[in-house]
Amino acid sequence: MARKEYSFYPGCSSERLTSASNYMVSVEAMCKKLDVQLNEIPDWNCCGASIGYAEGGELPRHVMNARNLAISEQANKGQDVVATCAACWLGAKETKDRLAEDSDLLAETNEALREAGMNLQYKGEQEVRHMVEVLIEDLGYDELKKPVVKPLEGIKFAGYVGCQTNRPFGIAGESFENPKYLDRLVEIVGGEPVEKYDQKVTCCGGALAFSEPEKSQAQIKKIIESAYDHGAEMIVTPCPVCQMNVEVYQGQINKRYGTKFNIPVTYYSQLMTVAYGGSAKEAGLNGQIIRAHRLEEIAAKATR
Repeated sequence: MARKEYSFYPGCSSERLTSASNYMVSVEAMCKKLDVQLNEIPDWNCCGASIGYAEGGELPRHVMNARNLAISEQANKGQDVVATCAACWLGAKETKDRLAEDSDLLAETNEALREAGMNLQYKGEQEVRHMVEVLIEDLGYDELKKPVVKPLEGIKFAGYVGCQTNRPFGIAGESFENPKYLDRLVEIVGGEPVEKYDQKVTCCGGALAFSEPEKSQAQIKKIIESAYDHGAEMIVTPCPVCQMNVEVYQGQINKRYGTKFNIPVTYYSQLMTVAYGGSAKEAGLNGQIIRAHRLEEIAAKATR
């Protein structure tokens, strides 16, 4: 029996063959090393994310999240719901909080589930948490350090938290303006955090990357430029949208601004998987658009 079990909501972006599938690969490898079992919510659906706020109305968005949570209550009783995607986590947690505060909205939500022919009733019995919350609050930094066999020595990382995993909820005890948990995670795997990185909570623009690329790319440029200015070799993040935007638009930003950015943008779980002795494939490094060569080299080395 695993030392920790959670009801797991993968979300669309972390599904296999999707934009953050390498995130999921590395999370699975990381959790295996930590003896953490993720029990996937059966027949889960999209959380609504961006389109849920675009004239779809409040009720449909909460119904989509409540359906997932209600299924989780039935299938994985007594387990906290854990998401790896920042948007999924934020949407599900917002739904939980709103339905707890508004009995009329709760009644409407459960009525919508019944009208859709679902034998479900959302009760609000489970907590909703992000994977980094689980790692830090349930296991702790000391336990997360124990499996390290290949320290990421000599690599400087800029910890880019983004906005969704930081406000309005965030990690217990962390500053909203200067959260340190990515810096701590970098330290425990043997890397060097860029302590003075000043763009760690800047929004990457999210869906503006599609609708207003000039605005989004201006923000992304600041995020990357600060990492370079402080000597970072890589950027590390807990958010699939942040990872995607900051990585894939570097070429367009270079054309627009005449820069020469080419910095890998990785997930915390990839760093941990490599440091725990996992292969480049187990860490999902083959899913990078900008290759993280230093991590690949460490992954290929023999264990100390």
